[in-house]
Amino acid sequence: MRVNIPFEDRVGIAHEILAVLARQGLNVQAVEVDPPNIYIDIPELKQSMLASLQADCDQVDGVGTIEVVDILPGMRRSLNLDTIMAVMEDPVLAIDALGRIVIANAAAAEVARCSEKELCQKSLYQVLQDSTIQHELIANEFCAPTREVLLNGEPFLMDVTPVFEPLSAGTASDGMAVGALLTLTAPKRIGERLHAISRAEIGGFEAIIGDSEQIRVLKKRAARVAVVDAPLLITGETGTGKELLAQACHGVSARSNAPFLELNCAALPESLAESELFGYMAGAFTGANRGGKPGLFEMADGGTVFLDEVGEMSLYLQAKLLRFLNDGKFRRIGGDKEIQVDVRIISATHRNLRKMVQDGSFREDLFYRLNVLHLEMPPLRERSDDILLLARHFIERACTQAQKPVSRLNQAATIAMLNNRWPGNVRQLQNVVFRAITMSDQRVLDAADLDWAEDSMQGESVVFEEADTWEASVSQFETALLTKLYQEFPSSRKLAARLDTSHSMIAAKLRKHGIPKK
Repeated sequence: MRVNIPFEDRVGIAHEILAVLARQGLNVQAVEVDPPNIYIDIPELKQSMLASLQADCDQVDGVGTIEVVDILPGMRRSLNLDTIMAVMEDPVLAIDALGRIVIANAAAAEVARCSEKELCQKSLYQVLQDSTIQHELIANEFCAPTREVLLNGEPFLMDVTPVFEPLSAGTASDGMAVGALLTLTAPKRIGERLHAISRAEIGGFEAIIGDSEQIRVLKKRAARVAVVDAPLLITGETGTGKELLAQACHGVSARSNAPFLELNCAALPESLAESELFGYMAGAFTGANRGGKPGLFEMADGGTVFLDEVGEMSLYLQAKLLRFLNDGKFRRIGGDKEIQVDVRIISATHRNLRKMVQDGSFREDLFYRLNVLHLEMPPLRERSDDILLLARHFIERACTQAQKPVSRLNQAATIAMLNNRWPGNVRQLQNVVFRAITMSDQRVLDAADLDWAEDSMQGESVVFEEADTWEASVSQFETALLTKLYQEFPSSRKLAARLDTSHSMIAAKLRKHGIPKK
């Protein structure tokens, strides 16, 4: 039985309590003194003996009522610590003031390929194969920035948390550092955490807003492509939503629970893009992190890497990427060890890669490796049925961000939206809506409230009559516009060329509105 005997703190009282137990012939297995309590593990103590023990303890000045406890506090803390260490997926090492390992969890023992007991008989430099790390930690009182280390030849990012001895009991301030807790994180685990942070933004195909025939066909085709574990190339104009489509394909694939990491090839110079993709070893170049750094391929192991604007990649990087696609192996910058990972590549570009291959600015062999599967994101002008649906969505989002009541478009603004060619596609539409909501205090947005920016081109001016519903207004506008232009461009192909859209969409619209009139 385990008991707690409260007492008034004074010199020698704990010894007097233990003397009472000795007189009763009770063997004590463990004692924890934490004033004003003394916790004692007494295996031979029975419930029937408590009254007699209490009576004897009452003879000691300052002793309170004995309480039965399920476990001693120190033992509880030890068990909780062991459980926490056991369930942690990252290797954890606790070292003393001399750098000797005093606690190691199962994950650390597994990587080190020895038992936890054997690991606790070593010093830190023996495990990390680098004596300078141990010396630096001790010299800096275990205050050190995150750095990369090698544990049994495998790279880990090491976070150091100093352990301080309190200056005195009950004092919040810290005294001398007596060791540190080292948490080692594998590159793949870092990728999983980055993915977990942004996972709320990664959905399936429901995140792609649109109900036009073009979008329905795209989603149906993408659903088949997404489940095939092969490189995917997404093409389309700037602002059409290629990244959103890539995220959706990852979200419904077998890799959906693994990291989705991305790199914009046009946003970084060649040297930085190379280090972001492949990582680098310690001292690989001037300005590199002291301990090295993992690249996206390492962090995304088991998941997907999205290469946006892959057409902007230099020929040198194209050669390195091609080698990686061939066997899934690469070397860090400044490293000589080959690293094997399992990563799916989804790439996107607004450029014509076939023409770039002919011009010699893009490798033909890489083009065919990236273009195993292909999806084309249609421009907004070819999916005019989605313009108002997207506008409503962006209006609701912008009003929520601006903490305003939800606005709506009047008929003039509706016609202006449909009459615009949207050279910047969905991104431009989003920006136009956001500017309008931000700058206008009106609940109903007029055409004058829409700031098109300099790169926008207005379409033909069409006269229309007021309609009762949103759908009727759209239908009226399409009929008026197509009727007017068909007189000058009397075929679906000529009219499609005039409006810079697809022939199939124009042919469908002409049939829908009965143009030309018979």
